[in-house]
Amino acid sequence: MAFSSSTISTHLFLICCLFFIASSTAQTPPRPKGIILSVTKDPSTLQYITEIKQRTPLVPVKLAVDLGGSFLWVDCDKGYTTSSYRPSRCNSASCSLSKASSCLTECYSPSRPGCTNNTCMLFPENQYAPIATSGTLGSDVLSVQSAFTGTPVTISQFLFVCGTTFLLDKLSSGVTGMAGLGRTKVSLPSQFFAAFSLKRKLGVCLSSSSSKGAIFFGEFDSSTAPLTYTPLLINPVSTAGVYALGEASTEYFIGVKSININQKPIKFNSTLLAINATDGYGGTKISSVDKYTTLESSIYQAVINAFVKELNVPKVASVAPFGACFSAKNIGTLYTVPDVPTIDLVLQSKDVYWRIYGGNSMVHVSNDVWCLGFVDGGVNSRTSIVIGGYQVEENLLEIDFAASKLGFSPLLFRKQICANYNFQAKS
Repeated sequence: MAFSSSTISTHLFLICCLFFIASSTAQTPPRPKGIILSVTKDPSTLQYITEIKQRTPLVPVKLAVDLGGSFLWVDCDKGYTTSSYRPSRCNSASCSLSKASSCLTECYSPSRPGCTNNTCMLFPENQYAPIATSGTLGSDVLSVQSAFTGTPVTISQFLFVCGTTFLLDKLSSGVTGMAGLGRTKVSLPSQFFAAFSLKRKLGVCLSSSSSKGAIFFGEFDSSTAPLTYTPLLINPVSTAGVYALGEASTEYFIGVKSININQKPIKFNSTLLAINATDGYGGTKISSVDKYTTLESSIYQAVINAFVKELNVPKVASVAPFGACFSAKNIGTLYTVPDVPTIDLVLQSKDVYWRIYGGNSMVHVSNDVWCLGFVDGGVNSRTSIVIGGYQVEENLLEIDFAASKLGFSPLLFRKQICANYNFQAKS
């Protein structure tokens, strides 16, 4: 059978088209409806740890979670090998996006990630130590898990900062950086939202056990754990260790107005609960770095005194860092958690409050002793109330960036836990 040249050309054209379509389909996975990161609690450091894959070829990278952190930083001094790293040159668009105010004009060592000329600089911080230093901004391949399908999705140029090995002090074994989830344009949430056109919502569910909790990026259905909402506030003064004049805090503040113990208001200087617009002192923030809720000294004493009075059982010797401890034989249980007075952080009205039950307020320090899991932050504490990780555990949090509000729901009260909470896409 003979074929004309026009027929052969047509067949070749169709084959090329089909090859192009097949190649495009293979190389372009469907856009994820959400991104999910598993989070575990390190039993020795009590830090919350997640994992991503980064570089070319991809390698797993363990990170400590910093809810209010500005960006992802990774140790580039030791074992950082990749063929896809790109430094962010001074005055580039990525430098502007990150609000970098410094530039490394010349690095006096062989070129490598973390040491490149004409590269803008930021200040990676380890709040656990606490220490901070300068580091260069760059990008590399990053791979994470798509929610619902579980398939990996990749960002070819994910911005991060190169830190140094000494920044790893006091971090959990195997951790080589920190995942910043704060209110910047180069934090993990902002970059995931932009890369995958996700709804600007962040879900956080930290597990109290060795089981996995999760961080979810995108819009999810919370109908099984109805949320109470309160506005997010901006502290106009940065709470970072190193910052530029006029820079606002990247952490998540909420407007606590008063505190109730067993639904009874306690007395203290309530002006401490407002954020001072001049120096940024005061207010209430949420932290994944602070292990337990920390209170300014006068607030702490008021809470301790009222709690002890309402519990009405004898105290035993304190166990650091706690100031109010009790014999376990005098503490009953309710729904498997300690039956103790509730602590309410009252928000924008008396009917809106974050209620802390015994499962989140009491720490089992030994077989014989329970302690109230709140810590004295001192007289001149930078932030009057820091809601620490222990009090956040087994609560579903939703940070809605577009509406600038926080949603929260106590899962234990609803007989759920973060380890089996099922994030589902909202249609």
